[in-house]
Amino acid sequence: MNQSNVRFDAVCKSYPRRDETPLLVLDHVSLDVRPGELLVLVGASGCGKSTLLRILAGLETFDGGTVQVDGRSITGPGADRAMVFQHYSLYPWLTVKENIRFSRQLRVVRDNLTSSDVEIASGRSDALLQLMGLTHAAGYYPNQLSGGMQQRVAIARALMNRPKLLLMDEPFGALDAQTREVMHDLIRHVHQLEGTTIVFVTHDVEEALYLGDRVVVMAPRPGRIDSVVDVPFGRARDQDLKSTPGFLDIKRRVLHRIRETSGMKTDIEQLQQLSRHIQAGNAAAALSQGDSA
Repeated sequence: MNQSNVRFDAVCKSYPRRDETPLLVLDHVSLDVRPGELLVLVGASGCGKSTLLRILAGLETFDGGTVQVDGRSITGPGADRAMVFQHYSLYPWLTVKENIRFSRQLRVVRDNLTSSDVEIASGRSDALLQLMGLTHAAGYYPNQLSGGMQQRVAIARALMNRPKLLLMDEPFGALDAQTREVMHDLIRHVHQLEGTTIVFVTHDVEEALYLGDRVVVMAPRPGRIDSVVDVPFGRARDQDLKSTPGFLDIKRRVLHRIRETSGMKTDIEQLQQLSRHIQAGNAAAALSQGDSA
């Protein structure tokens, strides 16, 4: 299995602001990701979950602490990590198959390749086309594909070089509900077959619980770990799980933590209080009109 161990230790990150104190977006975040795990980060906007993922990808710097993969510190992007973004980022001038095989054309990968390596890579791309249900579309261009199919191509391309870590930043956020469900089952299937360690970011609690082995709830202002939820459903899941009492109970508890830590609960209470005041005012106005009549 092509798996990896990840460790965040007291990671801090801030952004400078003109004539102001720097904005702290991650505050001493410590977290271990287990080899072969599908770990999901969830939380309200501004909790730093995407920033943490980009740090792990080597796309973002950080101010303090350490980030290690298999005991080696992260200093930048690497072939051991692959990223799938919310927007498909495919090359429009390449076909589906060419997009998937693109990384094999990069000099850093191409150097020292033997003919046997090339043959193995060709077989790998064909296998990924089949796994993603894209064999019939191998010669299509991105503008000929639906959103769901484009994201399948992006995932296949990320898996092409057998990365130890697959990093996914809200990859299904732009898809409709039905397509999202299909993609949920697909990514679980891919995870079981490939065995790759996956770190997945989403704002959708239902998605997090359906996909994850564990769900990390992050709190905002500044971003920090609030709690870690072990998902107790095993890896053989289907869409009916989402309507079971056990699933709904955990979903309620996670949503409660997000609301508690983000201030949304207070906002909701204020809206409810305002609604009661408006209703009381309307009732008083109606009573006054009745008396005057």
